[in-house]
Amino acid sequence: MTVLRPRPAPARPAPGTSSSLTRTQRRLGRDWRLAAVFIGPTLVLVAGLILVPIISSVFTSATERHGAETVFVGLDNYTALVGDGLFHHGVLNSFVFTAYAEIFKVTFGLIAALMLHHMRRGRAIIAGVILLPWVIPTVVTAFTWRSLLDPIFGSVNVLLTDTGIGPGLAAIGLVDSWPAEWLSDPALALPSVILVNVWKGIPFFTVTFLAGLKAIDSNLHEAAMVDGASPWQRFVHITLPGLRPVMIVTVLLSSIWTFNNFDLIWLMTQGGPGDATAPYVMVAYSKAIQQLQLGAGAAVTLVMLPVIAILVVILVRMMRRSDLPGAADLGRRRLTPGQRRALPWVIVVVSVLVLAWASPHIVWKAALVLGVFVVLAAAVGRLVSALAARSKRLAARVVGGTGSGIALVGLLGFVLAPLYWMTVTAFKSDDQIVARTDDLWPTPWTTEQFTNLFTGRAFGTWYVNTILVSLASTVIALICAALAGYALARLKFRGSESFTVTILLTYVMPGALLFIPLYQLMSGIGLNDSLWSLVLAYPTFTLPFATWLLVGYFKSIPADLEEAALVDGCTRFGAFVRIVLPLAKPGLLAVALFTLTNAWNEFLFAFVFITKDENKTLPVGMQSMIFGDVVPQGQLAAASLLISIPVVLMYGFGQRFLTEGLTAGAVKG
Repeated sequence: MTVLRPRPAPARPAPGTSSSLTRTQRRLGRDWRLAAVFIGPTLVLVAGLILVPIISSVFTSATERHGAETVFVGLDNYTALVGDGLFHHGVLNSFVFTAYAEIFKVTFGLIAALMLHHMRRGRAIIAGVILLPWVIPTVVTAFTWRSLLDPIFGSVNVLLTDTGIGPGLAAIGLVDSWPAEWLSDPALALPSVILVNVWKGIPFFTVTFLAGLKAIDSNLHEAAMVDGASPWQRFVHITLPGLRPVMIVTVLLSSIWTFNNFDLIWLMTQGGPGDATAPYVMVAYSKAIQQLQLGAGAAVTLVMLPVIAILVVILVRMMRRSDLPGAADLGRRRLTPGQRRALPWVIVVVSVLVLAWASPHIVWKAALVLGVFVVLAAAVGRLVSALAARSKRLAARVVGGTGSGIALVGLLGFVLAPLYWMTVTAFKSDDQIVARTDDLWPTPWTTEQFTNLFTGRAFGTWYVNTILVSLASTVIALICAALAGYALARLKFRGSESFTVTILLTYVMPGALLFIPLYQLMSGIGLNDSLWSLVLAYPTFTLPFATWLLVGYFKSIPADLEEAALVDGCTRFGAFVRIVLPLAKPGLLAVALFTLTNAWNEFLFAFVFITKDENKTLPVGMQSMIFGDVVPQGQLAAASLLISIPVVLMYGFGQRFLTEGLTAGAVKG
């Protein structure tokens, strides 16, 4: 029997499909006009303040100063680096500094995040406390630890001597002699600076790992428990794979920050003793500023730039590949089960061999310290698993709770001890600081240091300058990043992928690469030694990261909400303002906190651009309070306390948004 069916009506093309696009839209993209408006401000800033200075730096690297004249020398500055021992040592210091810092930050950040994730009460409070070292300005970190590690006036040697730990460290060879001269001994200076960087970086790893743990589906753990998987098996097969995206992002960002570090090392050791702690960035600064050889300094940074850029491209591709459906399975199919089991061990062995070659005097000490903590954590975890397998749940909870409690107390002690020292020192008199009486408690409490700080100094002016510059640069970065991030996440236009990669690559540009041409640019437009020079320069390191983070956050917002608004007659810009921005409040706040903190902490640009005392910001102003070997510890402690309070209050207010912003932005970006 023949069944007659009505002929289907011809399908109408959906609005916005290729058949309804103009020739220009097909060539440049459907939303190219709106994208140009949204990306325009960011494009102008990135091109004018990053790309053009980089090109200018390339030309500068081919010149050399001969007296009052600058002559073209071609590749001479680059070929000179082949036999430059100072440059070689600087690159090696940067590699060693970054490698050890990242290893310890990943390990301790993961342990801290796991402890907080399994806490039922007080997690938000403890997470906020742990975040403090990352929040406070770098200048505060440097001066506080410099004071603590001082062999005469510091408390580290006294505490370790009184507890017997210090002589024990000397007995097993971790330090050559006791009492230790932490920052003046070439064998201890670099490990000491690494320790301070780890102290400051653990909170960032903890918060981001905690965000990643919250994003893992709890049903996976429940199903594994039903199948009889032990806690260790769940950690290896569920937790670690689930954390892979956020681990890649976190290590990427932290490696960039650490490898290009200048301010922490300069403020603590100025690269000394000798050149024991001088990274490659400081070598570039020495050549360009101290020796007035701009071409040689530019060559140093440009030689290292491709290495950093290649690392970023590889990590970003790994991150994007992990987000593609089936990508993980495809990677597994390329390796046999034996190869998959052996690969992590091969990576570990190769890394250890490279570090052993680069720093034979540090590698075994770092391995010993790290091994002790890892073995203890693994032993407690194994014991808890064994007790749980034997149905001794009460004993397992007691052992696990006791181990976590001891580890948490140790972590909080490590985090809070330097901050406590800074606070009590700010309320000591000069006589008490010099006499070393009652180190852990002011007797009596006095505001003498705060009075001296504002008497005869421009501290109040520095404070106002820092507030104005930080707020202005944060507003500029936030507006431009929100517009550009939305365009890259939602709009269809040619070149969006290339622009995203450009944003990522510009973020890795070290300040040492930009401060020379930016200084020339500011001088050319008459803004040198002006606060406006800092307002314009600061978006060079805040805008790329803010844009990248917001791209990931905007992608996490369902596009159906905007489409519904567009159907109801709302314009694309109206949907962006009324729908997207309110939903993106956690991401915007996270970006604002990051950019404001970076602007508040910035040292290198302010150090180079500003010479007038009345235009200095707090980091540079505090550094100028030190005259040779005369270090006003009390006033520096008081200044550190005052500079830290505003940022701590802001993070205390915005902490509940920070984790959500990181989860949707960094993890999904």
